[in-house]
Amino acid sequence: MINLKSQREIALMREAGAIVGNLLNLFNSMVKPGITTIELDKFAENFIIKQNAKPAFKGFVSAFKQHYPYTLCTSVNESVVHEMPSKRILKEGDIISIDVGTYYKGYYGDGAYTFTVGEVDKSKLKLIEVTKYALELALKTAYPGNHLTDISHTIQTYVESNGFSIVRDFTGHGIGTKLHEEPTIFNFGKPSHGPVLEPGMTLAIEPMVNAGTYEVKVMNDGWRAVTLDGKPSAHFEHTIVITEGAPQILTLPVY
Repeated sequence: MINLKSQREIALMREAGAIVGNLLNLFNSMVKPGITTIELDKFAENFIIKQNAKPAFKGFVSAFKQHYPYTLCTSVNESVVHEMPSKRILKEGDIISIDVGTYYKGYYGDGAYTFTVGEVDKSKLKLIEVTKYALELALKTAYPGNHLTDISHTIQTYVESNGFSIVRDFTGHGIGTKLHEEPTIFNFGKPSHGPVLEPGMTLAIEPMVNAGTYEVKVMNDGWRAVTLDGKPSAHFEHTIVITEGAPQILTLPVY
């Protein structure tokens, strides 16, 4: 069942989302050659706690009953999602998707952004630009009366028209008092299917786009997913609320 949120609930989710947006905004100046992903993770955990919130991912239990031990997912180059922070040093030319969630006063916020590390080649830049714009197009589709798969179809059509592929194995999701709620939001599919969008729906929309094949594999740690062909991947995500008009993004920075 899809839970429609009240204005009070949306206000709390906006506060949770602002913490996500502010943190990702700070990473714009922090992500540079020489920093380790565990340094980014420690900064993120301290930042979230100072906002009287909790890291949403830390302790998250997977379908395989594994507990995620960190605040961030820091997925570099061919990593699609869920790479754990480590002593890995970011190098010139890398790209890194940072995914972060917060839990604040009973509600969740969830967002992701793909950053460049120093100067990167044109093919990676195009991958990032296409993924980011796919999310922007998806938001333009997220109007009441449209179907959920109109979002999916919009993402797939734009991404594939630019020569890239959409990941099938991971999806967006509803969000609210749980990190993952109904509905599942695929990034591919035919239009005009699935639930009709209604005001009060809160959704985490997150295209994951690969430079090569859409196929991925999960590594032995049970978390990190990488592209099957070793080519780079990009990932963007916003938590939004469906309104009577244009959707509102809940994970924007407020400073």
